[in-house]
Amino acid sequence: MPASLRRLLPVLIVSVLLALVLLFSVPLAAIKTAAAQDRPTAATSSAPGTLILAGGGPLAGTGILETFIERGGGAESGRFVIVPTAAGNYTRDGAVRVFNEDEVLAPWRAMGLKHVRMLHTHAREIAGSDDFVKVVDEASAVWFTGGRQWNIVDSYGGTRTLDAFHALLSRGGVIGGSSAGATIQGTYLVRGDTEGSDIVMTDEPDHMYGFDFLKQTAVDQHIDTRGRWDDLIPVIEAHPDLLGIGLSESTAIVVEGNALEVIGRHMVTIHDNTRVYLPWEKPYFVLTPGMTYDLAARK
Repeated sequence: MPASLRRLLPVLIVSVLLALVLLFSVPLAAIKTAAAQDRPTAATSSAPGTLILAGGGPLAGTGILETFIERGGGAESGRFVIVPTAAGNYTRDGAVRVFNEDEVLAPWRAMGLKHVRMLHTHAREIAGSDDFVKVVDEASAVWFTGGRQWNIVDSYGGTRTLDAFHALLSRGGVIGGSSAGATIQGTYLVRGDTEGSDIVMTDEPDHMYGFDFLKQTAVDQHIDTRGRWDDLIPVIEAHPDLLGIGLSESTAIVVEGNALEVIGRHMVTIHDNTRVYLPWEKPYFVLTPGMTYDLAARK
């Protein structure tokens, strides 16, 4: 190779590399710009309230219940309501299920709560009565326990009690829940089918939507222990306006306005349709305890 060509070779290599960078960076920038322009309505809680969504499993020692109690006014002064309805409105033989209030409230009283009540009914007409709604009106915090989320919809969907839950958030109260009690807080009701929890997207019209506390979202739980990491992918493909949130067991998100923070022990997945993913990536990313996420800015 002539000496003059050898001297020019480094310059030629750099020029080719710069050309390649420009070739591939421009389309990517254009994609990101288009995604930003098409961004759906931001997910957000009903300000100025606080939402706590836990992924199920053991919560003792994670700080999740302690956070709920502290945000709800504290064990001494807060007025707490526990909703066990997800566990079922009817027994297997079709009889109306009766919950023992002392059993439901025992673990909460053991944590030092001085003012705590149970709220449950299988009938929407009862959920629309003055005495029933008054319990929520007087509360500073409500917790939904686990089970099947469609039971909660059957009892409170479209009732004055649901209005009271939203009013509690509007006055700065707290709503929390674990497993089914987390999924019910989203807009789309993941696993709302009465035939089984393995059906991620139901075709039952009455069980497609949650209570919309965390707006523009679809929430799944037990993603680690039950291998549900990818289960929100078809949900977000069918509803690209939603933000998908997958919760591991013993893990929760705390949402105030547009600010989301992960607490507990494991991981949370965020399925964001406006984010650009590389071909070899899963169409979601992972947050770990201590990490935060801006629901409005989607970052």
